[in-house]
Amino acid sequence: MTQHFPTRQLRFYLTAPAPCPYLPDRLERKVFAHLPLLEGPVVNDALTQSGFRRSQHIAYRPACETCAACISVRIPAADYAFSRSDRKTLNRNADLKRGLVEAEATMEQFSLLRRYLGARHAGGGMTDMGWADFVAMVEDTPVRSHLMEYRLPSEDGAPGELAGCVLVDLLGDGLSMVYSFYDPDLPRRSLGRFMILDHLTQAQLTGMPYVYLGYWVKGSGKMDYKARFQPLEALGPQGWRLMAPRDLDAPDA
Repeated sequence: MTQHFPTRQLRFYLTAPAPCPYLPDRLERKVFAHLPLLEGPVVNDALTQSGFRRSQHIAYRPACETCAACISVRIPAADYAFSRSDRKTLNRNADLKRGLVEAEATMEQFSLLRRYLGARHAGGGMTDMGWADFVAMVEDTPVRSHLMEYRLPSEDGAPGELAGCVLVDLLGDGLSMVYSFYDPDLPRRSLGRFMILDHLTQAQLTGMPYVYLGYWVKGSGKMDYKARFQPLEALGPQGWRLMAPRDLDAPDA
């Protein structure tokens, strides 16, 4: 199938059924398209607003035949009020040094990713990711992407140890957190939540409307954390709308 975008037509493809990585005893299918090199940012913006996610030069969206559990979600940054718990998390990590770097992979980042995957997602689809795969994930991008690094303080003023990292796409209407990983040996810092809160802070400071979190999958423990950010908008048949508490428990179609 084809779909019209500002300067060209895209051709979409459908993957074969494969085991779902989020829900047991289910199969997943995806519809995907190759992002164009020249118009990549514009097309990626439009597709993200339509519920797609980016992986390298591919934009994809679930297209499962019997399940609609994957729901695109985003946080309206201006409406987000930091709770007492949020502020404790931010204060707990106030000593971290934030650094925006180009979308270029390093062995330090890759080492942290391997530790993160081994501790938090053992046996998952990314567990066998090698160096070349990581380089492709970070650097194979036709859109405006960067890495945000979070480093521990050092005594000599040199760059501290890398504690967390996020691959981010800069969209016309916000920030899309493509993938994040962090030191699994620092659980008290709540680094996963902290990095989302930090991007919400940056979105508010720069007037960006949204922080995109990808898919929330009802019934998947791996995705429960996304529903804890309120207010939260979800993409449905009628477009983006605020999720009500009852939406979190509604049966999937």
